[in-house]
This record gives sequence, C-alpha cells and structure tokens, in this order.
Amino acid sequence: MQLIDELRAEHALIEQVVGSLRTYVAGRLAGTGDAADGPRFISFFRVYAGHFHHAREEDTLFVALHERAELPNDRGPIGVMMGDHQRLSGVLDRLEAALAGSLDDTATREALEASAVEYSRSLWLHIDGENSVLFPEGQERLRRRGIAELPSRNMTDEEREAMATGEALLARYPPMEDPGIIRGAGCVICPAFTRDCEGLEREWWTELEWEEFEDHLSDG
Repeated sequence: MQLIDELRAEHALIEQVVGSLRTYVAGRLAGTGDAADGPRFISFFRVYAGHFHHAREEDTLFVALHERAELPNDRGPIGVMMGDHQRLSGVLDRLEAALAGSLDDTATREALEASAVEYSRSLWLHIDGENSVLFPEGQERLRRRGIAELPSRNMTDEEREAMATGEALLARYPPMEDPGIIRGAGCVICPAFTRDCEGLEREWWTELEWEEFEDHLSDG
C-alpha cells in the first residue's frame, strides 16, 4: 500500500533526525552547537513529523482502520498511537521552551536534557510500534475488506522546507545512539502493553483468528 510505504519512509528520516537532535542537545549543553539550530529542529518535528506525517496517519490511515476495517480507535493500537501523538506534542513544547531558555540556568539545562531524552525515546518506540504492529496488521485487515490503497497527498511548501531542514541538520549533527533504550518489534516492546493496551491479539483478533491459532496449537 503506497500510503503505508510512504509513512515507513518518513519514519526512516524522522528517527534519524531524532538521533541528530540528541547530538545537538548534548553539544549545546557542552557549549557547542548553533543556538539558531534549536528552532530548526522544532520546525522539523512540528511541521514535517506533525502536520504532514502524523496528520496523514490520523486523518487517513487511522480513520480507514476504524471506519472500514471496524477496528476500535479509542483503545488498542490506534488509541495508543493517537495518545502518543498528543503526548509527544506536549514534550516537544517543553523541549522548545528549554531550547529558548538560558543554559546558564541549572533548571533549564536539566529540563533540556530531560525533554530531549523523553522525546527521542518515546518517538523511537512509537515508530517501532507502528512499523512492526500497526502498519502490517492494519494493512492486512484493510486488504481483507478489499482495500488495497488509501489516498495520500503531496507536501505543502512549508512541509517540504521542514523536511529539507531536517536533512540539513542530520548532515550537520550525526545521529546519537542511545544505549539506554531497548528497541524491537511487537507488542511486548511497547510501553503501553498491558497498561493501556491488551495487545494485538486481544484488541484486534477476530474469533476466526483465535480459532485458527488454537488449531495450529493442537496440530503441534
């Protein structure tokens, strides 16, 4: 499905620029890095990742999964991902405020580091959840309803400029690897598993899927 392929490709850029953000913030705290690049990072995440990428997920993919594949949007994978979008937006607001503050202030420095770590780790896990669960499973359920494609749209000039800004920042600040986060595929790696979501099988599986699963177990 073209839309999902596009969203995956956008994830590849977004997750790299998140690592670049961590490199930039570490540099700012060490007294290096251009202060003017702070708002540029915010613009990339707010305009490209938010207005373009997240909006197409919410307005097109999630709507189709709910209305045409009859999947719940107030809980389960869709509810978790929509909640992530809202929470990430709030963390980005805090990050923006810290970047605009004086780094001579200890509280501002701590807020900058904390918000950068929270934003990056949350967004990386969010991307893993969509790539490994929501996208493939959602596409399969749409296929079962005879839906092979969903509409996409071109970027606006502002969104295209934000993407170019992200690519330039990525070249300027090589992405940081974070040893403090465990990434992976599947529901079990998702922080929301058992807390806000019972997992793909309990949230999305049909009776037929459960029957087929039990048949496989009995065959073994």
